[in-house]
Amino acid sequence: MTCPAERAWCVVVPHQPRGARMARHRLSTELVDTIRPGFLADVVAVLAELVGNSVLHAQPLPGEVIRVAWRHHVEGDTDVVQVRVTDGGGAAPPQVRDTDLDSLDGRGLHIVTALATSWGADRDGLGQSVWAELRAPAGEPTAPPGGATAATDLLARR
Repeated sequence: MTCPAERAWCVVVPHQPRGARMARHRLSTELVDTIRPGFLADVVAVLAELVGNSVLHAQPLPGEVIRVAWRHHVEGDTDVVQVRVTDGGGAAPPQVRDTDLDSLDGRGLHIVTALATSWGADRDGLGQSVWAELRAPAGEPTAPPGGATAATDLLARR
């Protein structure tokens, strides 16, 4: 029996809007040669939403930071990426909110729900963690035709 190779990363970013940009860049750099571009775009979009929600709705960890972790492995013919954002927690647990089309915010967890296979929140030794798992057929990273990705297609419909 063989075990699938697993790659994992953990970074600490500022509890500020630039923290999302830093996390996106690091995740993209680590996974660009590992997973397909369309799937990478989905993973990056989910991570950005989770970090953005942390900045907007939660307290930071000590040091005014957020802990961002992700891991990638292959199960059979499926790429699996799990992302986790840990902060000091908010006033209420994260939940998908009803929003109207004119609202300027409130779509983050709708995007996460649409792109992730599953997501949730739990408390751990550091604080509150919001996590998401994404799955896609494994394969060699190749450029998508016309540059379209599931994430860009989803955002174009909103």
